[in-house]
Amino acid sequence: MNICVFLSAADLDERYTRPAREFAELLGKGGHTLVWGGSDVGLMKVVADGVQEAGGRLAGVSVQFLAAKARPGVDEMIVAKDLAERKRLLLERADAMVIMVGGTGTLDEATEILELKKHGHTDKPVVLLNTAGFYDGLKEQFRRMDAEGFLPRPLTDLVFFAEEPVGALAYLEESQGVG
Repeated sequence: MNICVFLSAADLDERYTRPAREFAELLGKGGHTLVWGGSDVGLMKVVADGVQEAGGRLAGVSVQFLAAKARPGVDEMIVAKDLAERKRLLLERADAMVIMVGGTGTLDEATEILELKKHGHTDKPVVLLNTAGFYDGLKEQFRRMDAEGFLPRPLTDLVFFAEEPVGALAYLEESQGVG
């Protein structure tokens, strides 16, 4: 499977890096390909290292203004002209998406895929990996949107909330008939 991971490029505490590394190792050992923003810094580097060391493939989609931070030695690297093209290419190349901890860029990517899914423009599985309760507030907001009628489809049709890396990958593999 080509699994797109949206996540931070920041250097983060072990409570975030340990589960990210665990997910990456599971992804690599499963023979999957990581599709990600292509950066060789922060949490993006942690995940790419874990996938590569566990035998998985790396397919990066960087953007021109961040090309200097692109990871060398990957299986494939595309450099998009801007962030909009980068998001489009990430989504096109992926069979499934995982949203890990991140900032505004990660949130932008997450809401775009959920909006596309809400309107039936994709049926790819989406997992929100709620590491260390990072997305508790967002999860609650999504539940409120669902309960109060803001979503035309049930929240469970849009996103799967996983608390642990093993649950995230198991959901993806099951949804795609892999494993």
